[in-house]
Amino acid sequence: MSADFDIAVVGAGAAGLTAAQYGARANLRTVVIEQTATGGQCLEIENLENYPGFPEAINGYEFTERLESQARQFGAEFRITTVERLDKEGDDFVLETPGGRIAARTVILATGARHRHLGVPGETELAGRGVSYCATCDGPFFRNRRILVVGGGDAACDEATFLSKLSDQVTIIHRRDRFRAQPAVAQRVIDNPNIAVRFNTVLTEIHGEKNQSGLEHVAAVTLKDTRTEKSERVPFDAVFVFVGSDPQTSLVPTLKKDDAGYIVTDQTMQTGIPGLFAVGDVRCSPFRQLVVAAGEGAIAAHAAAQHIEALSGRVYEEYRS
Repeated sequence: MSADFDIAVVGAGAAGLTAAQYGARANLRTVVIEQTATGGQCLEIENLENYPGFPEAINGYEFTERLESQARQFGAEFRITTVERLDKEGDDFVLETPGGRIAARTVILATGARHRHLGVPGETELAGRGVSYCATCDGPFFRNRRILVVGGGDAACDEATFLSKLSDQVTIIHRRDRFRAQPAVAQRVIDNPNIAVRFNTVLTEIHGEKNQSGLEHVAAVTLKDTRTEKSERVPFDAVFVFVGSDPQTSLVPTLKKDDAGYIVTDQTMQTGIPGLFAVGDVRCSPFRQLVVAAGEGAIAAHAAAQHIEALSGRVYEEYRS
């Protein structure tokens, strides 16, 4: 089988785009396959303020555009389609898509993770009508309204901070007695006069009511104190949920994963299958940040180049930037 590409990158978030850039820059035939829009969860970032080299904050959309532009500059191809199946045939890989088969010598999985849902009554029914998983996408619709944020990690705290610029009636709840976000991020929320913080609290139901157009929208929620077990109904106009993510690993059900379902790799980002790498939010990692994802993408592309050289029986000469 003659491979169409040297590297197939599945997913176009920060990790995938960086992998594509490094792969193409090494003169390897590189294709990026993305089923929706380039950028992944980067697109949800209003102000990226902690990425090295960007002292002035940049929004996620512009950051993504720059990453994609660099990858294209070096020769990476992009295809908007879905990978339905991934198999290994001999030393190469075959990716099945609606448009046909794509053969690649190596594959870098950068499929990311999807927002986790609460699973409470009213959440699914009111999604898009007051229930949201993206503050920068939907926050402006609730300017000066009563907003509830659910979660205690970096994402929840960052999104609550963003929403506090749109309304002074933001409440954030977390099921534990302190945030699990980075201290600086958490303190920013605690010190924000527009955000009310409620620890030891969970959301058990989202209630809707019909507006003048006859459409149902979020009107209130039921909150429960985890210490006293007491519940109360509280009026809110919007609920933003940030309680973690589920890694997208359906293409590789048999790969080794950690207890949370993230793919386990070695230090070169290689999985248990030679030539198959995993990077970004789909990979088991102690710290999930854009700068980490980009680094993993670069490492995987470098390792993929070494793998291809080994398959060709040539001595690999390390390249450096």
